[in-house]
Amino acid sequence: MGGPEGLAGDEAQGTKRFRAKRDAILAAAAEAINEQSAKGMTFADVARRVGLNTTSVTYYFKRKEDLAAAAFEHTLDTLLAMLDDAAAEPSPRARVERFLSLNMQRLARIQAGDERAFAVLSDLRATEDPVRGRLMAGWREVFRRTRALWGPAPDRAHTDLYGARAHVLLENTFWLPIWLNRYDPDQYDRVEARLMDVFAHGIAGPRAEWAPTPIDLDHGDGDSGREAFLLAATRLINELGYRGASVQRIASELNVTKGSFYHHLDAKDDLVIACYARSFDTIGAAQRRADTMGGSHWHRLSSTIATLLDVQFAERAPLLRTTALSGLPAGVRTAMVDRSNRIARRFAGTMMDGIAEASIRPVDSLVAAQALMALQNAAFDMRKWASTMPRERAVAMYASTLLFGLFDDRAAG
Repeated sequence: MGGPEGLAGDEAQGTKRFRAKRDAILAAAAEAINEQSAKGMTFADVARRVGLNTTSVTYYFKRKEDLAAAAFEHTLDTLLAMLDDAAAEPSPRARVERFLSLNMQRLARIQAGDERAFAVLSDLRATEDPVRGRLMAGWREVFRRTRALWGPAPDRAHTDLYGARAHVLLENTFWLPIWLNRYDPDQYDRVEARLMDVFAHGIAGPRAEWAPTPIDLDHGDGDSGREAFLLAATRLINELGYRGASVQRIASELNVTKGSFYHHLDAKDDLVIACYARSFDTIGAAQRRADTMGGSHWHRLSSTIATLLDVQFAERAPLLRTTALSGLPAGVRTAMVDRSNRIARRFAGTMMDGIAEASIRPVDSLVAAQALMALQNAAFDMRKWASTMPRERAVAMYASTLLFGLFDDRAAG
């Protein structure tokens, strides 16, 4: 037992134990990041989740930033592995179907306790260089491989269209864990099929055309100072995440003191809640005004989506991304998700009425509504993409991904 073979076996066993402990620490770090954001995560909390002391965690990761980066890299590596698997399928639709299926299988294993969730990527931009550069390069590779699911683009218009589709597909897979827990695990297969149906065929009825009516939205609330804080905070939180957008940074953006911030709001959590309330009020106002304009429910739905996408692409008064959720206290986070679900149910109601009048395809409206929430929520990240073309074209192309499906090339025309 003391010979070379025994030593090699001991070394292999030691390496296996090291990797197992390191993987457990990474999984615990992912949980902490998802609950508290990367900046809010602490070694002590991660150690508690794994049943170790803090010193033991620092044996594997010297700095908290190293641990957060490793957790994010694990997420990126997992996504790349799934995309490589999906890329082996023979057609764009089969590749998207495979990628969605792999994500649903992963979420089913997490629900069963056989796997732990990976770290959400909302805090990537809040990391510091040189780690940030490495992580953002990994994210760009994920995006590139997702776009490649549709194959080589024959021209610039298709490159733009495939980019929009890739973004909507990724954002929908990231949004899934937020609403999938409303279903029993034995319903996951059905949810997957209904979501893929929306991806494949869209929401629009067979005779529906894209001719939305812009909806006039009043973004002011009568207090220009407070409104300015909310808009600056929304933009920074969208870009840097909840923890990355510090009170000091928001105040600096407006060239005012931190004291001015606390004149308008009592605490940073209050700020995020107010930003969410403003965003939800904007979406709700668009939905209500669309209803008052009359016409088919397809026209109401498409006009609402077009208006909200225009808001996101304009960047003047964007809607708050769900990236802020991971930094909020659990109770507040639940309240924000509940408000989001109420808005989704209103989208679902519009679709149900549209199905009855045949202006909208027979879809699972509850599933389709969550897909639309992911679409309009994530559009802020595509503002640079949108700036390379006329605004109306950007809105139509991005909206086409779900309204007409991920495989309808008319949007590139």
